[in-house]
Amino acid sequence: MSSHDRISSVKLSSVTLPLPTGISDAKVLTGRQRPMTEMVFLFAELTTDSGAEGVGFSYSKRAGGPAQFAHAREVAPDLIGEDPSDIGRLWTKLVWAGASVGRSGAATQALAAIDVALWDLKAKRAGLPLAKLLGAYRDSVRCYNTSGGFLHESVEQIKDNATRTLESGVGGIKIKVGQPDLAEDLRRVAAIREHLGDAPLMVDANQQWDRPTAMRASRALEEFDLVWIEEPLDAYDAEGHAELTRALTTAVASGEMLTSVGEHYELIRHGAVDILQPDAPRVGGITQFLKLAALADHRNLQLAPHFAMEIHVHLAAAYPHEPWVEHFDWLYPLFNERLEISGGRMHLSDRPGLGITLSEQARAWTTDSVLVAS
Repeated sequence: MSSHDRISSVKLSSVTLPLPTGISDAKVLTGRQRPMTEMVFLFAELTTDSGAEGVGFSYSKRAGGPAQFAHAREVAPDLIGEDPSDIGRLWTKLVWAGASVGRSGAATQALAAIDVALWDLKAKRAGLPLAKLLGAYRDSVRCYNTSGGFLHESVEQIKDNATRTLESGVGGIKIKVGQPDLAEDLRRVAAIREHLGDAPLMVDANQQWDRPTAMRASRALEEFDLVWIEEPLDAYDAEGHAELTRALTTAVASGEMLTSVGEHYELIRHGAVDILQPDAPRVGGITQFLKLAALADHRNLQLAPHFAMEIHVHLAAAYPHEPWVEHFDWLYPLFNERLEISGGRMHLSDRPGLGITLSEQARAWTTDSVLVAS
């Protein structure tokens, strides 16, 4: 692609991914949400005058997918004729195009799909996997699985899921806690810890404890040698997280629900977490993720990006400190490719860019699309 190449078209697609069973975590058991039965993805496919292509995506769980699609459709015409290499400038241009609805949340999550596509295109132009373009520290990252540890499943089901997951090459298991009955949480964790032996185990309370409950529960959980306790408190309670972090020997992790660099900075500034869990689609894309990764590195924090492993394997591989990446198989139907997982690690492929192409099934699940072209 020449330095004079320009963006000639942007295709946006809204894709609804059905889940095989209703998914429940603590937010369902406390009555705050309904079981999740589907996810909505926003895909952006960019093409340049020379024929170069890039693909990126964002997503929403439960409500928000149509809002992301609508916002992206409004601002996408501002990309036509632009140099796709100017990713930072384009992010700023698009965020100011929609500045009246803010610089976080659905507005910037809509931009994330475009931003990821620009980075995918740039890495493809260089003939490099995205991690190599960014500057990789490693060719594989530790990975753990969450999708087999939800609260709608029995302890026996979770044990079976965990056994299969570890045998498949995944390195750790995360299960959900945060039920109204703390004793039941502890019973489930004890049973899974016994089943796993010394394999890495994490727990996730999905923000459902208040400060006293979080302290009591987290102290009770310390005996299980957990890698981390995730989202013990409301995601925006930086001070409460900081108190927990100081009081516990087990690492505290949070960040997935935050939707901007500034929100993550509050956790970092308060010393609120040992492990930061940003989500590139949620914070506005790779451009923003790299900013907060630099802040996390400055504080020597561990990194464990949330969900979207197809993106995050690259970003984690380019983080200075040994990270974790979350393995979910939910997105498998959307892509023609698979990440290689073995020995407890997720491996970078040698495919350029993100290394993904949309499947025919993803096309079939498309509920809305628009092509913006010059």
